[in-house]
Formats: sequence, structure tokens, C-alpha cells
Amino acid sequence: MYDLLLIAHSWLRWLVLLAALAAIARAIGGVNTRRPWTPLDDRAGLWFTSALDLQMLIGLILYVFLSPVTQSAFVDMAAAMRPGPIRFFAVEHPVGMIVAIALAHVGRARVRKAPDSESKHKRALIFFGLSLLVLLLSIPWPIGPGARSLFRGL
Repeated sequence: MYDLLLIAHSWLRWLVLLAALAAIARAIGGVNTRRPWTPLDDRAGLWFTSALDLQMLIGLILYVFLSPVTQSAFVDMAAAMRPGPIRFFAVEHPVGMIVAIALAHVGRARVRKAPDSESKHKRALIFFGLSLLVLLLSIPWPIGPGARSLFRGL
């Protein structure tokens, strides 16, 4: 079960990133062309937050129940706080992802409350852009303390 969910979690990151880029591209297009906010703009934000939510669910199952890395961290959190992959997966990765998800959801709520199309596009660009930045900083890329393969399972 662990291997299957870890592979799904790894591959789903690409769907999350593509959804983020699509939502940001629509926001940039709306800001630059001053076009009205459309249902497609709204769906882009919905797909982004939905993909993030699914990714978070799988990540939480891995984090709390299945990951040997986090299980070892829970045994001795003081030792886990030393720089390295255990700290990355026990603290840095989940905290960064929670911040990214919060930014995306707050952004989506702020977009819905915006009074006009221009404000909607600007808010989407700001919040989804910040969310993507935090996501990129929190992903375990092949270089860095949490180094993982780009395409797990191949």
C-alpha cells in the first residue's frame, strides 16, 4: 500500500503543477487583456484546488500511517530536526504544502468575493502564483535534502 500511494503521490504532483500553471495562465491572460471572468477561469481555480486537496489526502495518509521516514521521525523528533531528509519530510515538506494549499483556497475564496473581473483575475494571479511558488520550494526535487526521482516508479 505504501509503494502504491507513494507512486500516486509522486505522479499527482505533475497534475497539481499543470493545474496551477493553467490557473495562473488564465489569470495572466485576464489581467493582460482585461477580459471578463468566465466559467473556464473559475474551473481552472477549482481544478487546481481540487488537485491540491487530493494530493494532500494522499500525503496525509502517507505521513501519518505509512511512511517509514515519518515513523522514524515520530520516535525521536529531536534527532529528526537535524538537517537532512528526515527533517524535510517530517516538517518542511508538509508545512510548505499546507501553506500552499491555504494560499490556493484563500485565493479561490477571495476571487469569488471580488467585485469585478479585473479584481478576480488579479487575486487569482497573486494567490495562485504564491501557492505555486511555495509548492515549488516544498517539492522533493532530485537535488536537495529530500531528493526524490522526478518520475517515481519508473
